[in-house]
Order: sequence, then structure tokens, then C-alpha cells
Amino acid sequence: MPGTRKLGRPTDHRMAILRAMVTFLLENGKIQTTATRAKEVRSLTEKYITIAKENTLHHKRMAISFITKEDVVKKLFDEIAPKYSEVNGGYTRITKLGPRRGDAAEMSIIELI
Repeated sequence: MPGTRKLGRPTDHRMAILRAMVTFLLENGKIQTTATRAKEVRSLTEKYITIAKENTLHHKRMAISFITKEDVVKKLFDEIAPKYSEVNGGYTRITKLGPRRGDAAEMSIIELI
């Protein structure tokens, strides 16, 4: 179930981190993060790509309320969502990299397919 991982943060800080990570993923196509954060970012990213498949004013406002940059929302509706118009999910891939040096957190790369 999406949104159930607390990531050791208060709600407002956790949502700020996730908003930023979803924005960077949609902007750059790939980010490196911990495995737990990547799983949470995947569910939110796929939700907003699915929303963007229907290009209406309501859906644009929903996306703008979560994604922090307007040019990324434009890219989402104009470039990213049309690529996935025939696909019903599975827009992202998580690849595990191994433990991070220092605290041994499991690292992953999440990318748009």
C-alpha cells in the first residue's frame, strides 16, 4: 500500500523529501537513493504519470499541487505521459546497487523506463 513508510521523519518533512525526489526523477529520468525511499518514490511517480495521461485542467492542477516545478509538470504532460499512453503501469525500474559505504544503507537507482 503506497504511503505507509514513515522513513524516520515527521509527516511534513517526509512529504517535502518525496515531492522533491519525484520532481527530480521526472526532470532527470534517473536518481540514486536508498531502496526504501526508491520504493516510496516509485508509487508516487507512477500515480502522477497515470494522472497526466488524461490531459485536463483538473489533472494539471493536481500535478502542480504536488510537483514543485511548473516546467517539470509541462514536461510530464507533454513528453512523459504520451510515451506511456498504451501502458497500464510499470513506468519505473528500481535497480539495487548494494550497501552504501558509511552506514551500509541499501542503495538503489530508480529510473523511468
